[in-house]
Amino acid sequence: MAKPAYIELPGCEPIRILFEDRSALAIDKPRGWMLAPVGWQRTARNLQAAIESSIAAGDFWARSRGLKFLRHVHRLDADTSGVLLLAKRRGALAVFSRLFAGGQMEKIYLAVVAGEPRQTEWTCFLKLAPDETRRGRVKVDARRGKPAQTHFKILERRGNYSLVECRPVTGRTHQIRVHLAQAGLPIVGDPLYGRAEKNLPLALRAVRLAYTDPFTKKRVDIQAPCVGFLREFGF
Repeated sequence: MAKPAYIELPGCEPIRILFEDRSALAIDKPRGWMLAPVGWQRTARNLQAAIESSIAAGDFWARSRGLKFLRHVHRLDADTSGVLLLAKRRGALAVFSRLFAGGQMEKIYLAVVAGEPRQTEWTCFLKLAPDETRRGRVKVDARRGKPAQTHFKILERRGNYSLVECRPVTGRTHQIRVHLAQAGLPIVGDPLYGRAEKNLPLALRAVRLAYTDPFTKKRVDIQAPCVGFLREFGF
């Protein structure tokens, strides 16, 4: 019997598997799932905990692959959807983590922003640090912040909204959201750095992850579909 092309977890639609090889598996992460430590029980939507529970239960999607281990290599915000890479063994986790830390992963996101762009293409280098006054937020801090770099390009405009391609070089928490907000272009549906909008979720989606496989030396290019995301926000 063929391996399922989806991960099936309780309480959500099947999660599409976008890519798989001997070392890694990439999924199209849905909105609403957190990537928190397995022992953190303050949410029922802990994606890593749900995956590990499903593997331990011997659910078919995992059993058909002989999976004993599957761990996210990087993080996406709970309300950000799209390409998420998971390692299928501990050794691979360490190797892929080094690729992310060394800036050797090409990451592309799409964001829908509100406001009037002053330019069509730019790079933001603002340093970022945790905001001590508001838990869960990040702020620009030129003195104590860590270096952060994101390339932006306006792809399309529709009224007060613009579709932006975002290419983060570094991987700081909330990096794209803060850098766009600082440009006067908060992401639509962002309650932390813009404003929550009725019936509109956070308009941020990871659409591509590309890298040279450290084991096979082959080029890997993983893409998530974006038609539904564009249609949702009128593009």
